[in-house]
Amino acid sequence: MTRTTETISPELHSYLAAHSAPADDVLTDLAEETERRFPEVKGMQIGPEQGAFMTLLAQAIGARDIVEVGTFTGYSSLCLARALPADGTLLACDISEEWTSVARRYWERAGVADRITLALGPALETLRALPEEPRFDLAFVDADKPGYIGYWEELVPRMRPGALLLADNTLFHGRVVDPDDTSETVQGIRDFNDHLMADDRVTQVLLPVGDGLTLARKH
Repeated sequence: MTRTTETISPELHSYLAAHSAPADDVLTDLAEETERRFPEVKGMQIGPEQGAFMTLLAQAIGARDIVEVGTFTGYSSLCLARALPADGTLLACDISEEWTSVARRYWERAGVADRITLALGPALETLRALPEEPRFDLAFVDADKPGYIGYWEELVPRMRPGALLLADNTLFHGRVVDPDDTSETVQGIRDFNDHLMADDRVTQVLLPVGDGLTLARKH
């Protein structure tokens, strides 16, 4: 037993990935194409174990309506959409036609394209244009880090009681605890993490999954 989270070595990561629900051919091909076509930003794609975790979470709560802020090439949205019932919906928000054109092909290949609506444009504008009443069962935020608080404030009122919210990269490669790192991106994550600690609308935990994954439940 241990009271702390152990560091995951590359060997241990390979082991845990091998003992988690495996990525199928669609997800594997998507990850490989993303790495091949966009090598400079391939790290924006979540790992297979995080994808499996998110699918299980969505299934566990019986999610029917999901919103994603930051879609990239569609790995996370594909994992979430697969957890939806046939009449479920996923609103995917992104600004890049190039990246999401890849996502569209893989959504089609996986047979989930009919559940996903892609909103191209600034996500904050997309969220603000939505009806204000609670609608969503699950949200995933993985976009520009300085924008996290703005997305959060638009999302929380639109989440149903008991809904889950996920925010990615909330450890940001460990740089959140480096006092010498004053970059806008890292400070944006610090501000977001502090913001959640003061938000009495949710209960949250920051998990060492991937690059840090915050899981919050709306009261």
